[in-house]
Amino acid sequence: MKGALTIGLLILSNSFMIIAWYGHLKFAELKWFSKLGLLSIILISWGIALFEYLFQVPANRIGFKGNGGPFSLIQLKLIQEVITLTVFAAFTLIVFKTETFRANHLLSFLFLILAVYFMFKK
Repeated sequence: MKGALTIGLLILSNSFMIIAWYGHLKFAELKWFSKLGLLSIILISWGIALFEYLFQVPANRIGFKGNGGPFSLIQLKLIQEVITLTVFAAFTLIVFKTETFRANHLLSFLFLILAVYFMFKK
């Protein structure tokens, strides 16, 4: 249960992170947004990133073995990275329709999945 909750919170966290980090590139197409200066865009992104932390911190606290969770610190980090790239890939395909994934991108994801496998192998 704690493992599933941790992963769910990490997915939510990363969704906000991707929007904060890369959403402004797409939002620039909006008339009102395109007129904003860099400082305004940074502050908006920072406000969105606050929600990332509202999910990230509890995910790590719940999931960490030292707090009774199922994952070591290294496992948490690797899970985080795979979720980040998965959410980023979905965001890119949905929001930035001009981006494409090639075979080398898919192969890279496969290697990350293998990294997770080996991380959890006893």
